[in-house]
Amino acid sequence: MTELDADSLREYYRKFAQLEATDTSPIYAAWASGVAQDDEVIKHLLDLPKPKRQANLLFAAARHLGAGEGDYAALRTWLLEHWEMTRDLMLARSTQTNEAGRCAVLLPALAQIERPISLIEVGASAGLCLYPDRYSYTYTTESGPVTLHPKDGPSTVALACELTNAPPPDRIPEVAWRTGIDLNPIDITDGDQQEWLRSLIWPEHELRRDRLSAAASIVSAEPPRLVPGDLLETVDSVLSEAPAQTQKVVFHSAVLAYVEPAERERFAVLMRSRDDVVWISNEGGGVLPEIGAQVDREKDGRFVLAVDGRVIALTGPHGQSYEGLD
Repeated sequence: MTELDADSLREYYRKFAQLEATDTSPIYAAWASGVAQDDEVIKHLLDLPKPKRQANLLFAAARHLGAGEGDYAALRTWLLEHWEMTRDLMLARSTQTNEAGRCAVLLPALAQIERPISLIEVGASAGLCLYPDRYSYTYTTESGPVTLHPKDGPSTVALACELTNAPPPDRIPEVAWRTGIDLNPIDITDGDQQEWLRSLIWPEHELRRDRLSAAASIVSAEPPRLVPGDLLETVDSVLSEAPAQTQKVVFHSAVLAYVEPAERERFAVLMRSRDDVVWISNEGGGVLPEIGAQVDREKDGRFVLAVDGRVIALTGPHGQSYEGLD
């Protein structure tokens, strides 16, 4: 590895601390700042494949294995003493954060579809976002709160979202068929895999951990079909199985950042070529450049939500906010 690689990794951890973690996780902000200045830890990370050097993966693996949630000095000592087991877990696992809260920012787009939906999630993890019809929603608007419940009544998963510059959805659409695609699907009924999902949630986010447990209970009662495979090699075959008379919807949220840029572009071209598919993308602003370029303002760490390649909103990374864009 070159010094250029090391500098790039240090800069990545600095930006993670400043742009992603500062306002949402003081612990991760401090840890990422510490790693950025720590040549020994950087050297260990450089021995990993590039996709495995992510801050979320490193910190989740350490916490999963018992590093605790102390200051960076404590984390550093623990990492250097337990690097082999940390490395092995990072190689075996991936950042498959399955945030059901993101359904709150997907619903405004899904609610526009009047036909029953065949829902396909790319990068589905355990499939918790494949159940937008099983959750309750409360949108905070300038006119007051708007609440929606599934047809069977209030859900044990209640998602809250601050909505501005857009009308709230007025219905929860019918999901007639649902399937997920993931390189390494997570079995939500498996206790160890569910515990890994809990480790991926940032330390201070207790509400998200409670939400994960509630969503896991709902999904475990009727586990989704999850197809192992690469998105480019698998999505067409899955789409071919969707029932007739349904609207096919392919969506992904905080997934394509972990895919090589050339493959992202190939996937975007494939989605644009399918006039029988509604494509919903909810990703960081730089992940799909043609989509991100449509936003000529500061994104402040928010995701860019687009339907069929057209931007419609900026969204909170965990589904906590939705700002409509004209």
